[in-house]
Amino acid sequence: MDFETVAPPDFGKSLHGVGVNLLCRDVRAMAAWLRDVLGLEVFRLSDDFAIIRHGEALMQLHADGTYHSHPLLGLVPEMPPRGGGTQFFIFGLDPEEVVARADPESVLEPPADKPHGLREATILSPEGYAFSPARAL
Repeated sequence: MDFETVAPPDFGKSLHGVGVNLLCRDVRAMAAWLRDVLGLEVFRLSDDFAIIRHGEALMQLHADGTYHSHPLLGLVPEMPPRGGGTQFFIFGLDPEEVVARADPESVLEPPADKPHGLREATILSPEGYAFSPARAL
């Protein structure tokens, strides 16, 4: 599927499994962070929307304004962190490499070996979402 040209109804029909959608004040800045820090692929980038891919996993970014009539928007805090208590694992990434690209002040947890068999770190995105690059030990 060509994510740059697929019609929205066709894209929607293609989705399966578990979907992640993040509401963002600034879609372009969030997409740039996901690309530059985590190394994820960005498609269909606009002020209102982006498709993010890591391997076969997809994520969507939507600007707050696109949710103008959705009740979820009323629950989004004015100030980050927006996703307090939510942690997004991005498996197959080297935590050291990701942390080296991140703003040092955004690193909540430096790379460490965990008892559950992963080496991981936790980094706060500009929108306040926690992302954890992780790889198997």
